[in-house]
Amino acid sequence: MFPTTRLRRLRNRKVQPLVRETDLTRSDLIAPLFIDETIQHPAPIPSMPGQSRLPLRDLPETVKRLSAAGIRAVILFGIPKEKDPGAASAYADDGIMQQAVRLIRSDVPEMLVITDVCACEYTDHGHCGIIMECGDCPELDNDLSLDLMGRIAVSHARAGAEMVAPSCMLDGQVMAIRQALDREGFSSIPILSYSTKFASALYGPFREAADSGCCQGDRSTYQMDPANRNEAYRESLLDAEEGADILMVKPAGLYLDIIREITTLGLPVAAYQVSGEYAMIKAAAANGWIDEEKVVLESLISIKRAGATLIITYFAEDVARWLQ
Repeated sequence: MFPTTRLRRLRNRKVQPLVRETDLTRSDLIAPLFIDETIQHPAPIPSMPGQSRLPLRDLPETVKRLSAAGIRAVILFGIPKEKDPGAASAYADDGIMQQAVRLIRSDVPEMLVITDVCACEYTDHGHCGIIMECGDCPELDNDLSLDLMGRIAVSHARAGAEMVAPSCMLDGQVMAIRQALDREGFSSIPILSYSTKFASALYGPFREAADSGCCQGDRSTYQMDPANRNEAYRESLLDAEEGADILMVKPAGLYLDIIREITTLGLPVAAYQVSGEYAMIKAAAANGWIDEEKVVLESLISIKRAGATLIITYFAEDVARWLQ
C-alpha cells in the first residue's frame, strides 16, 4: 500500500511502452468496401465522410493502396444493378460481388477477400432473405432463406472468396452454409459469422451506403434486442456449435461487455465498428469537439481490450497510417 506501492512508477514515459497491456496493430484491421455496379466514378457517401461507393474499375487501385498501408483483409458489400424478391443477382456468376472478388484475387492476390453473405442489398424489399406476407408487415421466412444463403456463399467461393461472412441472423445459417460449401468442395473456406448482431440504431449510414433499407417493416424480428445479454451469448454459442470459425459482435463500441463474454467460447472474435460509430466520431471531429485520431485509436484499443481479435472499421486505412 501507499507509500510503498506507487503505481505511477510504471507511468514513466519510457517505461509505459514496456508494460502496455493491449496493442493495436495493422493486422487487427479489416476494411469494408462498397462496390456499386451502377456507377462509373466513386460516389461519396454523405453520412460517412471520407467513404465512397466504388465502381468496379476503381477497386484494384483502392485495394492496392490498402495493402500498401498494411491492411491484410477487406470485406466486400455489393450494390447491384437489378433487384428482385429472390435476390437472384446475389448468387449470379456475373454478379457485382463475384466480379469484385475475381478482380481482387487477380490484381491484389496478397489481400484476404471476405464477402458479406446476405440478401438485403439484392432484394427489392430490402429484407435479408425470402419474405412471407404476414398481414400488413412482411416477415422473413427463416427456413426458405437458408437455401438462398448457401447458394450465395457457394457463388462467392467459386469466384475466389477466401472467407464468407453471413450477416442475416437466420437460425441455422452457419450450418446451412457450412454444408453447402462442403458439398461443393469448399471445405477449407472459413465462416466469419455475424453471430451476435443487434437491431441497432447505428446502422443508418450503412443502409444509405449499401442501398439496403427496408421498404416495409424492419429487421427487429431477426436481429437482436440490444437489451438482451444472455440471448447474445446463446446466439454465438449456437453458431460456434454449427461450425463457425470466427464469431462477430456488431456493433462494437456499445457492446464491449458482449465481446468480453463471447471470447469465453474459445473462438476468435471480430467486432464491427459500424457506420453510425464512424459517423459520430467524424461529425464531432469536424466540429472541433474532439481529436479524431486520438478518439479513434482509443475506441479501437477499447475493443481490443474487451477481447476482440479482429476489428472491422471504416477507419482502417487512417489507422494503418497513424500506426506507422
